Amino acid sequence: MNQESRHLRISAALAAVAALFVLLTPPVGAQQSVLLHEPYRLDTGLITRSISFENPTGASGAGGKEASNLGPGRKGSPSRTVEPGQTVPMCDIEGPGTIRHMWVTTLHDPAALRSFVVRAYYDGQEHPSIECPLGDFFGTAHGKVMPYHSAVHSVGPSAGMNIWLPMPFVKRVRMTFTNEGDKATPFFYQITYTLRDKHPLDVGRLHVLFRRENPTTEKRDFELLPLRKQKGRFIGSVIGVRNLHPDQWWGEGEIKVFMDGDREFPTIVGTGSEDYVGLSWGMQQTPFLYNGCSLNQVNELMNGQMFVSMYRWHLPDPIAWRTEARITIQQIAWKDGLHETQDDWSAATFWYEPVPSAQLPAMPGVTARTREIWKNPEKK
Repeated sequence: MNQESRHLRISAALAAVAALFVLLTPPVGAQQSVLLHEPYRLDTGLITRSISFENPTGASGAGGKEASNLGPGRKGSPSRTVEPGQTVPMCDIEGPGTIRHMWVTTLHDPAALRSFVVRAYYDGQEHPSIECPLGDFFGTAHGKVMPYHSAVHSVGPSAGMNIWLPMPFVKRVRMTFTNEGDKATPFFYQITYTLRDKHPLDVGRLHVLFRRENPTTEKRDFELLPLRKQKGRFIGSVIGVRNLHPDQWWGEGEIKVFMDGDREFPTIVGTGSEDYVGLSWGMQQTPFLYNGCSLNQVNELMNGQMFVSMYRWHLPDPIAWRTEARITIQQIAWKDGLHETQDDWSAATFWYEPVPSAQLPAMPGVTARTREIWKNPEKK
C-alpha cells in the first residue's frame, strides 16, 4: 500500500469516527428533543441525579442512608417539618445541568400555599430569578387545589404537585423553600436533574414572578410581565381572578405584548380574557394541554364570589423578543356594554432570559398574598 492510499484510509477512518461521535452526541438544541422523542437513545452524554431529603446533595450512591424504626435505608428521611419563618435548602447543584422535574406536597390549605415561597438563584446571581408562592408556582391560583394537568403542571387532589419546565444552568443553581406562614408544615419534595448538558453561556434560565393587585386600578392594565430589557421568551402565566362585581362579566380585557421598541401600542393584541386562554363566550372549567381553566367556581363561604384560575402556555407558539418586552392584560367588563372595572387579579408568570438578569419587582408580602383568598369548608 502506497503512502497516498494509507493517508486516504486513515482520513476515511477518522471521518467515520467523527460521524459516529456526531450521531451519538446530540447538539445543544437537540438534547431536549432527544430525551422526549427518542427515549430509546442511550448515549445522550447526560447523567441523571435526584435530590430529596433522602439524598440532599444528589451525590452518587448517597441516597437513603438515614434510619427509621425499620432500620437503615428504610424510609428514614422522606420529609421535614418546616417551622414558621424557616428557610430550608432544596438544592445546590454545580453545573452545567438542567432541572427536569420537580414534585412537592405539603399542607393544601389555601392560605398555606400562598404563604410558602419557592426561590431559585442561578450561576452566582445574588437575587432570585424565581420568587413565587408554592401553590401558584405549581399551577394553583387562589391556593385552591384542583386536580388537573397541562403541558407545564400536573396536580393531584391531595396536593401532589409537579412542574415539568426545564430549568437549565451553566455553573450552579440553588433553590430554597420558605415558610412565611404561621403554622409548621410537613414538606416533601424531589428534584430530578441532568448533568453535562451542553448549554451556551447565554442559555435562557427559567424566571418566575408572582404579582397580585387586590383590587386592580381602573384604566391601568394588570402587568403579567413587567419590562425586561434583554432577549427572552414568554412561556405563559397562571392567572387568578376574583370577580368583585358578580352582576357583570369580568373578562373583556385584551392581552397586549409590547416588544422590541413598542411604546404606545403593542405588536401582539388579544380579543378578550377568556379568548386569550383559548376559550370563548365566558369561562368554562376545562383544562387542556396548552390552555384552559382549572377553577371556575363560586365560593359560598365568601358571599358567592366567583374564583377563576386559568392558564396559557406558549410552547408550540412561541412569543420571543430580541431586546425588551412588557406584557399586560386589561380589566374590562360587560354589562349592557363595555365598562372599565376593578377586580382581584394575580399571576405567576414564567419566561426564559439569560443571566445576569434584572431583579424581579418586589413580591407582595404574606398578608397581601393571602387576604381574601379562597376558603375551604371546615372538615367535620
